[in-house]
Amino acid sequence: MPANAAGGESQATEATATFDSVKEYYGKVLAKSSDLKTNACCTSEALPERVKHALANVHDDVLMKYYGCGIVAPDELQGKRVLDLGCGSGRDVYVLAQFVGESGECIGVDMTDAQLEVARGTEEWHRAKFGFSKKNTRFLTGYIEKLDELELEPASIDVIVSNCVLNLSPDKPRVLEQVYRLLKPGGEFFFSDVYASRRVPKALREDEVLWGECISGALYWNDFERLAQRVGFADPRLIKTAPITVNNKQLEKKVAHIQFASATYRLFKLPDLLEPDCEDYGQAVIYLGTIESHPESWALDDHHTMHKGKVFAVCGNTWHMLHGTRFREHFEFIGSFNTHYGIFEGCGRTSKLFAGTGAGGGASGGSCC
Repeated sequence: MPANAAGGESQATEATATFDSVKEYYGKVLAKSSDLKTNACCTSEALPERVKHALANVHDDVLMKYYGCGIVAPDELQGKRVLDLGCGSGRDVYVLAQFVGESGECIGVDMTDAQLEVARGTEEWHRAKFGFSKKNTRFLTGYIEKLDELELEPASIDVIVSNCVLNLSPDKPRVLEQVYRLLKPGGEFFFSDVYASRRVPKALREDEVLWGECISGALYWNDFERLAQRVGFADPRLIKTAPITVNNKQLEKKVAHIQFASATYRLFKLPDLLEPDCEDYGQAVIYLGTIESHPESWALDDHHTMHKGKVFAVCGNTWHMLHGTRFREHFEFIGSFNTHYGIFEGCGRTSKLFAGTGAGGGASGGSCC
């Protein structure tokens, strides 16, 4: 057998073992959220009012099986087609289904039958609860690395979300490639996950509990940003981050030399428009105050909060993220790409996930203006 064939077979075997382990962990070991052994798959940030209201309409059986590390509820979803990767029992699907409305659709994909049984078993209950004449949700059994095997057309999804699932995948590059393939031009991947301050060693990656708890499968933050850029998401934008303490003395000892953080990123599919760095073209935008629930100001990411009516200078990438996406109608755009002034002043290249800890320094390919 050729060496490359043997290597491919070995990788496939390892991936299958990982899939089986995750299915076992989330299908049998964890019966409810409180069975988690660490705080990695827990959402610590305060819920926005619109999310609180939406969660009040979600069935208790779904809520008790929630495993996530962030809030994946981007703005401006009315009438959109949304896909949730690793949807589990459907908590985020049913929250987002209310935001897309009856004219939109929210699709969940998961590989764990026990979780999907709960999600599918409450579809009619949720339709009635939302007051819709027809259901706007759909749940597919499948692997997030193999979305091309499902009934999903390329460039057919407006927004893809995921909540603490990418770290569980044995083939993260493949997942991002699938996400990019499915998104429409101008579409967005909005997701929360766990990241590490350094590369996690093989011995820890083989620990089934640490992997199942969303710890040892975490990507080193710089590897993630480079991977996203290589796939086509040229300028990953960090929205929020929070440290993860593991909160389990036995497991903490195993990973004491590594720091972990939960983070929410947004990646836009804007082929041939975004540049590797924040370039200055003398442009600016004015927020019109028309995004629902944000009448006074709206934040694109952790360093772009735009106030209604105020001129806000932006780099070329930020201009495209607003002008070439579903947010366009909410802004007035000033300037063009006729003159280039160099790197946008204040552009940074270090990670903010581990700022001040001495653990995440170094160059980052991402842009920051």
